[in-house]
Amino acid sequence: MHLTKSPNRSSSSSSNSSSSRIAYKFECHSKSKQNSNTGKMAAEARTISQPGHIRDRRVRSLPHILLLAFAVVSLHFESVSGQSMMTKNEPMFISRSETFKFITGETIVLPCEVANTDTYVVAWKRGIAILTAGSVKVTPDPRVRLVNGFNLQIRDALPTDAGDYICQIATMDPREITHTVEILVPPRIHHISTGGHLQVKKGSSVRIECSATGNPMPNVTWSRKNNILPNGEEKLHSHVLSIENVDRHKGGVYICTANNRVGQPASSQVVLHVLFSPEISVERPVVFSGEGHEATLVCIVHGETQPEVIWFKDTMQLDTTERHIMETRGSRHTLIIRKVHPQDFGNYSCVAENQLGKARKTLQLSGKPNVAVFNSPPISQYKDRYNISWAVDSHSPIEEYKLSFRKLPQGHEVVGNAIDSPSSSSSMSSSSSSSSQMYGSGLHAHRIGSNMGGLSGLSGLSGSGSYSGYGNVMHWGHNDWRNVVLPAVPVSHHYAQGMSYMVRGLDPDQHYEATVQSRNRYGWSDLTNSFVFSTSSNDGPVDLSTFLNHGLSAQYLR
Repeated sequence: MHLTKSPNRSSSSSSNSSSSRIAYKFECHSKSKQNSNTGKMAAEARTISQPGHIRDRRVRSLPHILLLAFAVVSLHFESVSGQSMMTKNEPMFISRSETFKFITGETIVLPCEVANTDTYVVAWKRGIAILTAGSVKVTPDPRVRLVNGFNLQIRDALPTDAGDYICQIATMDPREITHTVEILVPPRIHHISTGGHLQVKKGSSVRIECSATGNPMPNVTWSRKNNILPNGEEKLHSHVLSIENVDRHKGGVYICTANNRVGQPASSQVVLHVLFSPEISVERPVVFSGEGHEATLVCIVHGETQPEVIWFKDTMQLDTTERHIMETRGSRHTLIIRKVHPQDFGNYSCVAENQLGKARKTLQLSGKPNVAVFNSPPISQYKDRYNISWAVDSHSPIEEYKLSFRKLPQGHEVVGNAIDSPSSSSSMSSSSSSSSQMYGSGLHAHRIGSNMGGLSGLSGLSGSGSYSGYGNVMHWGHNDWRNVVLPAVPVSHHYAQGMSYMVRGLDPDQHYEATVQSRNRYGWSDLTNSFVFSTSSNDGPVDLSTFLNHGLSAQYLR
């Protein structure tokens, strides 16, 4: 078809001509570009742009403008919808990258939840190794499998399972998430330098190492079973235990413990044996007994290896008889003497020997009295006299007592009812040459029977006369001791015996010290420790404040 343009440009012909041209051009273009919005817009644009039709275009082209706008909007909507559909159907991860911690032996499960992967392959990788591809397991490890879609499961976790695991979607530009797995390993002690048992000689040095493994690395501590460590602590935070100058007190069971708060702590024991020659201690160095009674002598013997123990009387080895019985219970070695005879009194010894040495301790079986104990209040209610009393245990009757007393020298401090002076007792012996001795002159003496709660079986000894011509007045020289020998009348056959004696001619408000010895048929007892007593400033009842001002114990006020 060929079109010609008319030279006349009237409104009527112009309008018809324009319509014909628009229709023709739109038709022709539609045939060549069917369903093309772009072609429609081009045809409209060319038609509207014809010269000489400006006014008519404003009136007649409005529907065409609306059509053009609709075409543009439709094209944009289709473009956006296409992009939206493409985004909606793209593969994507629901799970996120995480770090997981598992204990050995547990089951590992790593999540990989995805969407829109119907036409894509989801794979698990570890390093360059492919574990799974789609639903197919590639790795030969029987512990590995997929669960609940593409979640990766690994049974019986091992320390070697630690590392990074990648879940990947095989797109043109692969998409992936990475999970990091840390395997927690409970502590394990894999080495102790001594092998769990150690023998050393006394005086040696010991070093024990304890090595442990685990994740995280465990802390190692040392402790001692049923005891504290040699350094006085309950625990030592170190993998090395060092002990210097070992003796039997440092032997025992030492425990190495490893703990990293994963599972239960691990522990291992080391038994330390200290080899040493016998060491002996005695329960009582002097054992008091009497004829017909039973006596028990005890030696406590330690040694490694276990020593052999032999008993001697003086230099004669004792054998087991009806009257001599030897018992051993652990480290306690006992010699029992039944129905003691007078010849049984004397010195005994226990001798212990092992491969490392020999030791001996001596004990005494004595028929003498025990050491007496003063039981009178330490302060007198009188200013010039004091009633002193004591008690003594003896299997045989006491025959006499020797009481010694003196004014306390200046410079001696009174502590409780004793003297803070190490030479007070020895000074009595050294000054015996300057002391005077009296034999029951102007005294009261009382026997104390078996009832120690009070005086029983009272019997008085009275006499007239004076002390060395001075009547009831004593003139004290410097550090002079006065000795009084008191016969035990009447004789008592009770085990608990005693005496009281009124000391006269004392100075008011002064401190004195006293000692006493007892004698039975087997000899004199040992000397008592010094006992301190005081006189009052005035006669009458003792005032508490006066009592305390003397620095003496309130336990004597009853």
